[in-house]
Amino acid sequence: MSASPQFIHLRLHSEYSISDGITRLDEVIARAAADRQPALALTDLANLFGMVKFYSAARSQGVKPIIGCDVWIDDETALATDPRSTPARLLLLVKNPTGYLRLCELLSSAYLAPRRHGRAEISLTQISQGDNSGLIALSGGPLGDVGSWLAAGKVAQAEGRARLWAGLFPNAYYIEVQRPSGKKNAKDPASAENQLVQTSADLAARLGLPLVATHPVQFLDGDDYKAHEARVCIAEGYVLGDKRRPKNYSPENYFKTQAEMVELFADLPGAIENAVHIAQRCNLTLELGTSRLPDFPT
Repeated sequence: MSASPQFIHLRLHSEYSISDGITRLDEVIARAAADRQPALALTDLANLFGMVKFYSAARSQGVKPIIGCDVWIDDETALATDPRSTPARLLLLVKNPTGYLRLCELLSSAYLAPRRHGRAEISLTQISQGDNSGLIALSGGPLGDVGSWLAAGKVAQAEGRARLWAGLFPNAYYIEVQRPSGKKNAKDPASAENQLVQTSADLAARLGLPLVATHPVQFLDGDDYKAHEARVCIAEGYVLGDKRRPKNYSPENYFKTQAEMVELFADLPGAIENAVHIAQRCNLTLELGTSRLPDFPT
């Protein structure tokens, strides 16, 4: 990357995240280019459906495309303890062609396996049995297993799981921190969100793991929030006016500028810098327009 960016978005759900994203690829790439972000990641939920369109559009606008996926992790140990447990999330980013093929393999197996609640989940056992050297893993923030354990006050379990992931992704596992609520709560030391950021930073320091800041982008502008909530309600079977429905997003889930992200994590500049370093490590070149047919003997 020739430019000297301060921050690069590594977590983005587009309109191809059927349940929780409405970001149009052409528009978000143009926004990244306008903000002088030389790279941008597409990490739709459990799919790579928008990859080719994103890759072509990003390169045409001078933005380096980073391919990744926000995946569900099927933890057999957790299921044995509590069959009602919700699978954790992990963010996988592709470093090179080997990583791309590995991600395709993991996702294909997830879609072919029996599903729980309609989700395509990647088995923790499967991840541990393959070559992950071409992938970078981010812990998933508050939706990841490490973040969930920390939020519950179970530090020992969080440390154990972080060590496990670090072993599966040597020199390529990052503790992910987020402040999706925006600047106001981020500066409140009593907020649960900020407490999780602090405990995550402490965990990363104790284990010698790198920390990275991300922002969950679900739509382009704050004004798109209501449209996004309608999309979520359709996917989850709720009525928009139902006051009892879970509200997991806010108007802050828009595409923030570099300056906004730097201000949001002014207390953790290293986490901002690592977002750029990760982008520099991800270099995938795809050959498009060429047929790849199997060589069957005749």
